[in-house]
Amino acid sequence: MNIYLTSGTPEFMKSLRNKYPNEKMIVLLGSGNSMLLHETEGKSVFQTPRSYEVIDSINQLEDKGFFVLNHLPISDEGRPLFEHRFLSRSHVIESDPGLTAYRLLKPLNSETYITLTEWSGPNSFEAWKASNAYKDAFENRVGIEGIENRNIFTSKAYVTTYTTTKNEETKD
Repeated sequence: MNIYLTSGTPEFMKSLRNKYPNEKMIVLLGSGNSMLLHETEGKSVFQTPRSYEVIDSINQLEDKGFFVLNHLPISDEGRPLFEHRFLSRSHVIESDPGLTAYRLLKPLNSETYITLTEWSGPNSFEAWKASNAYKDAFENRVGIEGIENRNIFTSKAYVTTYTTTKNEETKD
């Protein structure tokens, strides 16, 4: 399975999705930007997409909710360690209330991996960030497979968030 991402105006992203009604596409609206996500076994219909292989997943992505993309620039040498670490713990969040879906995306033409999570709303995501499961996964890294001993990141990670409708008032 692959995920392809492209950016543009919300109107153009919606018109592109409408042009391909048989494709699994989700328009993501962010603060000052929008993106179209295309999940498929085949090739992308986008002219110049950011391309990713889905190497882990939980549930089906839905065309509703709150999406969080954690962008993680990983060195070539760090890829095996990073993938092993994430693949061994990704299903820890599977039973978290409010989690709709998850994807671990391996870049096909860049160094930046993406962990994509879909939540029922921003409150669910914030509740997860305040949970012990989050602290265990992200804040208490000491002693986990040597991650503290090697810098596998080529630059600072960053997070972007999106909804599927403008001014979405998602209830949790």
